[in-house]
Parts: sequence; C-alpha cells; structure tokens
Amino acid sequence: MIRSSGLTLRRGTKVLLENADFVVHPKERVGVVGKNGAGKTTLFALLQGRIDADAGDLFIPDSWRIATVEQEIHATTQPAREFVIDGDTHLRELQQARAATPDTDGTRIAELEAALVEADAWSAPSRAEQLLAGLGFRPEQWTQAVNSFSGGWQMRLALARALMAPSELLLLDEPTNHLDLDAMLWLEKWLAAYEGTVILISHDTEFLNAVAKTILHVDQQKLVRYKGGYDDFLTQRAERVRQLQVAIDRQSRESARLQSFIDRFKAKATKAKQAQSRVKALARMEKLAPLQAESGIYIHIPSPPSMPDPLLRMDKVATGYTDEQANQTVILSNIELMIRSGARIGVLGVNGAGKSTLIKTIARELEPLAGHYKPSKGLEIGYFAQHQLDMLDVDASPLQHLQRIAPEAREQELRNYLGGFGFGGDKVNDKVAPFSGGEKARLALSLIVWQKPNLLLLDEPSNHLDVDTREALATALAEFDGSMLMVSHDRHLLRTTVDSFWIVADGQVIEFDGDLDDYRDWLAQRALSIRQEERDATAATDGAGAAPDRKAVRRQQAEERQRIAQLRKPLDKRLAQVEKNLEAAQARIAQINALIADEDFYSDARRDERVAVLAEHGELTATAETLEEEWLQLHESIEALTTQAETE
Repeated sequence: MIRSSGLTLRRGTKVLLENADFVVHPKERVGVVGKNGAGKTTLFALLQGRIDADAGDLFIPDSWRIATVEQEIHATTQPAREFVIDGDTHLRELQQARAATPDTDGTRIAELEAALVEADAWSAPSRAEQLLAGLGFRPEQWTQAVNSFSGGWQMRLALARALMAPSELLLLDEPTNHLDLDAMLWLEKWLAAYEGTVILISHDTEFLNAVAKTILHVDQQKLVRYKGGYDDFLTQRAERVRQLQVAIDRQSRESARLQSFIDRFKAKATKAKQAQSRVKALARMEKLAPLQAESGIYIHIPSPPSMPDPLLRMDKVATGYTDEQANQTVILSNIELMIRSGARIGVLGVNGAGKSTLIKTIARELEPLAGHYKPSKGLEIGYFAQHQLDMLDVDASPLQHLQRIAPEAREQELRNYLGGFGFGGDKVNDKVAPFSGGEKARLALSLIVWQKPNLLLLDEPSNHLDVDTREALATALAEFDGSMLMVSHDRHLLRTTVDSFWIVADGQVIEFDGDLDDYRDWLAQRALSIRQEERDATAATDGAGAAPDRKAVRRQQAEERQRIAQLRKPLDKRLAQVEKNLEAAQARIAQINALIADEDFYSDARRDERVAVLAEHGELTATAETLEEEWLQLHESIEALTTQAETE
C-alpha cells in the first residue's frame, strides 16, 4: 500500500500540506479533490518522485511500476501507434536487445524470445490500436506523425501511452480535459478493468462518481479520506462539518467555563491551586478550527432585455472552411434547425465531428458556404470558447478589461460584478498574466455575460474550472432566462442546464430525442453498426477474389480472444470475491434472523445486545443489497464480453 505519515509539502513559502497522513490500499480507485492551488498536483509530483517532501515520510512499494501522463510532448514524426507502444518501456528494451543480439547467440535469443512472449510483444500493436480507437482516433490516424495532431489530440496520445505502460500505480491528472463523451465513457470502462491502483485528479464530478471508490480531500493542509464517490464525499463532508461545529460549540462553552473560574478565583489563596489546574487544562485543550468556508463564487448571468422568438433559423446551411486558394472544405451540410426563445440545447458528438464548426457558424465567426442563415432582429450572441482566453490582455487587470467594454459604469458597480466571479478585493487589480486557466476562463465569461446576450454559445466552458466554480456556473446557467447552446464533455453540467440535445455526426446535425444515457446507448449501437459495415465490406472484398491471409486472420482472432480474456480476468476475480462476501453476509443475516425470532431476545436484560444486533442487521442488509447489485452488473459485463467473443 501507499502510506504517508507527518507529510509536509511547501511551494515556495506557502505550506500546502502539514503533518498530513494518508493511506491508499492496493487496487483502490482514489479521487483527489480540493480547491485550485491546494496542492493536488504537487502531491502527484511527490508520488512520481519528481520532488521530495519537506518533512515526513512517504512509502510506495519498490516493486510498483508507476504510469503517468506526460504533460509535454516533444514534436516528433514518429507514427502515433509507435509512440503509444513506446509507453511500454520494458517491451521496447527487450525488442532493442533482441535486434542487437547476433543470430549465433542461440541461448540469449531463446531467453529474449521467452521474455518477449511474457511481455505480450506480439499483441502490442493491437493493444495500442485498441487504446487509440477507444480515445477517438480513426484507423487512418494510427500511422500519422505525432506532430501532425493538435495539442488536444497529442494529450490523448500521451494518455494512451500511459495506459499502454504496464503498471501497478496509475496517476491521472485531469485525464478528461481533452476527451469527448464517448472517449470518457470508454476510459471509465478501461479503468474499471485495470488491475492496479488508480489515483486521479478531476473536477468532473460524474467521472469521479463513476471511477473513484475513495476520495482524498486536500483540506486545510491535511488529507481527509472519505469512502465512496464524489456524491458520497459531499454527504460525508457535510456531516463532518456539522459534527465539527457541534464540537466547536461544546469546546467554546467549556473554554468559557474554565476561563470564568480562573478569572474569579485565581487571586484567592483558597482557590489558587484549583485555578492553576484549570489554567493548565485550558492550555492543553486543542483548539478546534472551524472548517474554512469555501471562497464564494456566485456567477450571475443578467437577463436579456429582449427575447425574439425564434432567435435563429438555418435553412439548408453548409459550413466549413475556405483556404487561401478559395478551396472549400465542407464539414457539415444541409443543416435545417431553429433556435427558439428559451431553448437550452446541448450539442453532442465525437471530437472532430464538427461541433465547434457549428458553434462558430452560429456565432458568425464562420460564414455559411451554402444555404440561408436567418437571425431575428434583436439577436444578441455571447460566444465563449477556449481560444478567447488567449485574447485576454495579460498586462491588464480584470477591472481594466471590464472598464474597456463598460466605460460608463461606476467602478464600484464593476467591482461588485467581478466579485461574483471570484475577483474580489485587490484581485480585481492584479495582472492577468499569472492567472490560472480557471481564473482566465472566469474572466472571459464575465466579459461576455456583462453584455446581456439573449443567446449564449458555450464551447467547453468548464475546462480548467474547479468543482466549486463549475457548480456556480451550472447554477447560473440554470437560472439564465435566455437561450443557450453548449458543447461540453461535463455530463453533470449538461444534465443540470440543458433540456434537449443535437447530435453532430456524419456531416449532419440532427435533433436527438433522448438524454445522456440514451446517447451512450446510441454511441454503442453506432459502433456496432460501423463494425458490421466494415465486416460486410471485408467479406465483399474477399468474395471478389482477394485471398484472405488465413494466418493473419487466425492471429487476429487469437489476439481478440486474448484481449477479451484479459478484460474478463478482473471481472471474474471480482465476481468471486463478491460471491464470497455475499455468502458471508447472507449467512450472518440468517443467524441474526434466528436470534431475532427468539422471545428472550426482547427481554430488558438484553437491551444493549438487541440495539447492537438490530443495527448490524440493518448494515448487513444494505451491504447485501449493494453486493447483489454489483453481482448482477458483473454478470452482465461478463455476458457482454462472452457475446462479443462469440461474434468475432
């Protein structure tokens, strides 16, 4: 296990952790949460061995291999698939050693060949391709050079490379920032099947709920452990705050009582000894500090002065890009949509499908290549996208930014407004240059909504925002009286702010009659359809006279069986453990039921025993229900894999 005691971490003069203790058990799924700047990333640097603790001890088993996502990728012409396979450094070392071994050294060759088999060398290309496919890379992209991808897609490559590495500990810092919904769902499933320990930092609460079974909260320079996902953490933390407040109130009363006795009697000879004992008791009393209230961020989006209906129509619109030679690249075509007053629409689709292109067209950053774009009179658009963060004047302050677009407003009014976005006090006069990504996003959003748009276009508005700011944004958007169109991979934000969805796929935009769970099923069905079309196309090619490579086919089938067997292995193992725990719980429940049936059990003499036994009965019943639900889910997952193996 990972264990720390008395851990102290500093960044410059700022103390991030002081005398902190924590434990992470093997194969746990741990989410690390806390405010921006609390020390989460610094803790990761310590776990990776990139920095040393200022005090205390950290123990990680020497045998554990640690995998993490590289934050910077050097531009390279290496094909994406080979770049991902490089994540398995042990395999690459073996391959290099084999290539350097002369054919005359039979013993060494035999040793290396055995080691290569042990390292699954022959399945490495297919394993890398599965990772790439799961993270949204199309087959024709697997051989593209790494430096041909944008920064966001390069970060996906870095993630695939980390997942490729054999490891006992996987450290993930905001792994979903550059993923769309289908890639996030795939990553959740991959992590569920991963056999090692996972520690992740994420501000995506639904991802934390799906993956994490334990939460470590960086709070007041300590690490507080909570059981369960993020929602469980919120419930337990609220109770902890309540209990702590009760303890603080009780301590305050006791402290006041001791101080009153000291003040009244310490000058009297007959009471001096008793007074001194109370002075010592008061000094020994450990001061309970109230949990610090989180810095309040209250985002308010002003109501638009007018709301025409409809706001916008698109009639047979085609959109895309025109290069310097006037060559057109059509991304989306035949768009027939309307945005009504009060509409709250989430835009879904895989990365690269054209979601941002659609938003830019509606925002008039891209002109339609064909068709009719029909805005209503009075349409006022507020457009937020990540590239607008780069347009901020890094040498200006938040107050100066707002004064430029609101020169007539009083300074106090502007200060009050910016305070709601987390720029209070002297912060309004600080330069933007050292701001975090989340702070820049908040500032850019504040500038947009100040102008009271009646149509908000939001392209990944929650990137870089911490959990508290995301919640404030979700609340503000839910209360917004205007219309909204949003692209986001944050499922919690989508669930709490939008009423309907559009899907961007295959060069089209269609209205989707369903919710996010229906969209997940739609993605799965679509993947099956695509695979079937590929099989049909392959069969048609083979039938036309192309002789299939039977050896290659058998190898692919063997690799697929091996892959499915690897996916089943942790499920089978967990199923056996669940069945064992369920049997034990049911056996104990049966014992308690027999005990409860005994009339003597209700005698006054057995009152304390009865309270304890009935409490245990309630806990065991809840545990059994949870285990039964997990048992059913595991069986469904195993059955799905079995079916998949049979259809391959």
